[in-house]
Amino acid sequence: VMKLNPQQAPLYGDSVITVQLTEEDKVEDDVVFYLVFTGSTVQHCTSTRKINPGSLETISPGHDCCETVKVALCASREGHPVLVVAEESFQFVQDEVYDAAQFLATCAGNQQALNFTRFLDRSRPPAADVDFWDEKVALAFRHLKLPAEWNVLGAEQSLTENIPRETLMHFAVRLGLLRLAWFLLQQPGGRGALSIPNNEGATPVSLALERGYQKLHQLLTEEGAREPDSWSTLSHTVHSGDYSVKHHRGLGVYLLTAEA
Repeated sequence: VMKLNPQQAPLYGDSVITVQLTEEDKVEDDVVFYLVFTGSTVQHCTSTRKINPGSLETISPGHDCCETVKVALCASREGHPVLVVAEESFQFVQDEVYDAAQFLATCAGNQQALNFTRFLDRSRPPAADVDFWDEKVALAFRHLKLPAEWNVLGAEQSLTENIPRETLMHFAVRLGLLRLAWFLLQQPGGRGALSIPNNEGATPVSLALERGYQKLHQLLTEEGAREPDSWSTLSHTVHSGDYSVKHHRGLGVYLLTAEA
């Protein structure tokens, strides 16, 4: 039996999983271990890296639905058949970050909901937590299947006139969410949102300046500003038909996802 820690991961993936090997699995150096996650419609295969003789590390894949999947630990060695060494179950869950991303995506043009998010400003998490939340919410947003007509300013295109209003970009800037702001900038309506004043006359750009968020201000105003460092810049994904391969440079781990 192997132990997986944790035994669950959010749908959007990209969290670190540690695999504890049992005594009999602590084998020679030339054995390569990988994990195979089998879901109802999707299968993932991840490479691992050895931390010490008894444990491995990998990255959880992003999955297509909430469910319990089977995980097989496979060992391969040159000239030998691939062995399934151990099996364990693993759960993909929708966490509060994913809920938050879904809520934000659906309330893009909804003034009541966006004004409601302003109360978060008064209970702003400490800086270290902001970084963590920013990372996770941006990941979750990337994983959402946003409809083709989705727009940062909401689906109502009549909103494109400069009526003072709250936007998702105001939300991201107010909380200092650098990576979420970057993600929104790449979406339809993202650039347009930068010059929209809210009821106090603050645009996302002026808000960033007023709050002293220099990096964020640069991101919103500089030509050719680069994506802030994050898991998404540390990992590179290539899609081909029903397959995608992701290389996580931080850990040197590869993930292959295939529609079963």
